[in-house]
Amino acid sequence: MSDLQAAVAAGVLGAEEGYRSLLQATVEVARAIFFAHASSVFMLDEEQDELVFEAVAGEGAGNLLGRRFPSSTGIAGWVLVTRQPLVVDDVAADTRFSREAADSTGYVPKSVMAVPLLVEERSLGVLEVLDRRADARITLAEVDLLGLFANQAAIALDLLQRGRRARGVLEGSAELAALARVAARIESVDASERAAALQLLAALERLI
Repeated sequence: MSDLQAAVAAGVLGAEEGYRSLLQATVEVARAIFFAHASSVFMLDEEQDELVFEAVAGEGAGNLLGRRFPSSTGIAGWVLVTRQPLVVDDVAADTRFSREAADSTGYVPKSVMAVPLLVEERSLGVLEVLDRRADARITLAEVDLLGLFANQAAIALDLLQRGRRARGVLEGSAELAALARVAARIESVDASERAAALQLLAALERLI
């Protein structure tokens, strides 16, 4: 399936802001649920091999969006590569922690909860919760709850990436942009006519 078809099928054309809002809501709720100082979603930029701050709540919310660092860096990098959740109560004693990366953000946490954001076999990024309430002992139920947040964030991140790829395709082709407008109109077509409209769309895409 082409990027354009995938974007139309997922309903992401023109919806980037909505998915960014969903990611932001996810980190804000995660921070509140775990009484944490901060929570964030990192997105993997495969072309640059970097992790990018895509949503931030709490510490760093005003200046970290869009900040980048190598994808193998620190605890987030370890979770991304291994695709395993990780809970560290004392980051200073953990060799996977990157003090240099933390210093660059302006906030050095004492504890971290991190889970990979997975869609099918792809690792799209990482969800982190920093410095949960000091007297809160982590339980299996809380790890499962963090996994639910990760599932929601992974879906939103996948759709956001699809939308950005589709936008890149459309920005490079006036013909495809016109095709996308046709695709958008199909949503308002009666069900009895939609199959024929989709066949027309497929034929136009092959021609273009």
